[in-house]
Amino acid sequence: MFIARQPIFNRKLDVFGYELLYRAGEQSTQFDGMSSTGATASVLGGLFEAGISQIVENKYALINFDERFINSDSIELVEPERLIIEMLEDVKVNNNLINRLTELKEKGYKIALDDFVEDYDNYPLVPLADIIKFDIIETPLAQIAGSVNTALAQNKIILAEKIETQAEFLRAKEMGFHLFQGFFFSKPSIAMKSSHKSTPKIQYMKLLNELKEEEPSFQTLAKIVETDVNIAYRLIRIASRKAEEEVLYSIKKALVYMGLKEFERWINILMLQDLGRDKPQELTKISLIRSQMADVIAGQIGLKKIRHEAAMMGLFSVVDAMLDMPIEEALQDIALPDSIINALVNNNGPLYPIIDLITAYEQGDYVKVQNIAKQLNLDMGLLYRDYVEAIEWATEAFMVMD
Repeated sequence: MFIARQPIFNRKLDVFGYELLYRAGEQSTQFDGMSSTGATASVLGGLFEAGISQIVENKYALINFDERFINSDSIELVEPERLIIEMLEDVKVNNNLINRLTELKEKGYKIALDDFVEDYDNYPLVPLADIIKFDIIETPLAQIAGSVNTALAQNKIILAEKIETQAEFLRAKEMGFHLFQGFFFSKPSIAMKSSHKSTPKIQYMKLLNELKEEEPSFQTLAKIVETDVNIAYRLIRIASRKAEEEVLYSIKKALVYMGLKEFERWINILMLQDLGRDKPQELTKISLIRSQMADVIAGQIGLKKIRHEAAMMGLFSVVDAMLDMPIEEALQDIALPDSIINALVNNNGPLYPIIDLITAYEQGDYVKVQNIAKQLNLDMGLLYRDYVEAIEWATEAFMVMD
């Protein structure tokens, strides 16, 4: 089973929930896998066994259902406070389906109509729907103004999906959409580029420059950290978990407990968080998930010596969106190994297949995932486990950063 999540944002660009993209097994080639029923059963079973909070944290999970699986009792494995039932656009509407959806709504479940292209006034599932999802590629914003206004008048929650640009997001927001889904938030918005972001804070650069020395000095690093109470406070919080009950009497001792490689990784994380302060928090979280996944995958495919570089590659793979500039320009002021530059800028080198695999997994392009995994001789069965563990690590890391 493979499950990836795609964030859905509210008007403030806070995460409302995650649509879960899934496939039942390696042999299937589309989202529905062996069948949409089998795939949905797999994802619900996986959520129940692993714990839904591991995948979607404290947000909603949006899962596609067809007219067959909607009648399964397995739906109720996930509590209604966490699950939004998405009815596929090609669902066959009949009295049995309407009765079942009515029953589920009475139990507290929310209903969403996915990729809505029907006649809004006459489609029989509209009265049961809490959320209407408009695919703005299939139904451009200019063509659906009437349906949008009617839905708003009926107090429906309306969601614009496949939003690819900042302009589309702003237009949909102006029309009254409540929720937004797509990759617009993870792409640079060159028109909104702000010059003050081009140079990272000097203390970060001092730390990174010292860490690049052949033999970095704990004493020198400690002196730099001591000049910034924010970094010092976060360092102590992180190191305290490793020290358990032992008291940390100095910044230097905290650095020793953390270790140089992990410290460098955390400094990079904090720097990215600072650079992306006016961006959705989900962007920083994606960088953390990619960092952890890249680290683990590198170890699994025989690149153990450069796992640390793989982790940094994943971390910096979103810096273009954070700085609203092309990736090659965004990385100019950051001292990174050639392996990372080649992967992120030139799309080549030993690390490139790893980031290519991770982004394909995020997008639910499981055919591409399978092809890359075969080229890397990577065990496909480990990917879902790695993804879930990366989400857990990123969630914990994000809590420490706040």
